[in-house]
Amino acid sequence: MKKLYGIGTGPGAADLLTLRAVNVIKDAKVIFAPNNKGKNMALDTVEEYIGDKKVVLIDFPMGSVEAEDYINAANIIHEEIPEGEYGAFLTIGDSMIYSTFIYIMDLLNQRDIEIEVVPGIPSFVAAAAASKVPLTVKGDNFLLIDEFDNSLLDKADSFALLKTLGAKEDTLDELERNDFSYKYVKRVSLENEEILENKEEIIQDRDYISLILGRRKGEK
Repeated sequence: MKKLYGIGTGPGAADLLTLRAVNVIKDAKVIFAPNNKGKNMALDTVEEYIGDKKVVLIDFPMGSVEAEDYINAANIIHEEIPEGEYGAFLTIGDSMIYSTFIYIMDLLNQRDIEIEVVPGIPSFVAAAAASKVPLTVKGDNFLLIDEFDNSLLDKADSFALLKTLGAKEDTLDELERNDFSYKYVKRVSLENEEILENKEEIIQDRDYISLILGRRKGEK
């Protein structure tokens, strides 16, 4: 029987990979990752453990992925894994948080292939550690979103916004109106990591690998 591991590779730094992830990658017969113009951040993270393994980059149209793209990916994965062996699908962060792997997993569960998931450190957890912004304390409601919606802030004491390239100024204005402090973290765990608190600097920055953490003022 074939098997596929979903591997969360963490926020980017190789030393934040879990030991389990490293061991699975070392023994995998084939490595899969989404294709980003021939590059992939997760692949860069695990580069030293891949060696001469076969690497299959799978195309997912940026911003316009449709059902047929996931079906095509599932077909490629099923065909590429040798019978009786296993492959590893790499994702940044954790495979079960806003990940392409989730949709592929659902499709492969309908086939004769075993699925196992190896968790990774999510970017917002790494960012909380780097910026010393507590994600939650006792009694908190924590909000995790990939697109900003100020109507969701009413019952939130803290939040993480994982996509920041939209109407950033409007987002920060809404946070201030709702009495939230915030920090902008980009390239967390990497050499060029930055933590910004100045509103204008945050608005001007256009790094895709970024997120915003915030807490309602008066909370710990």
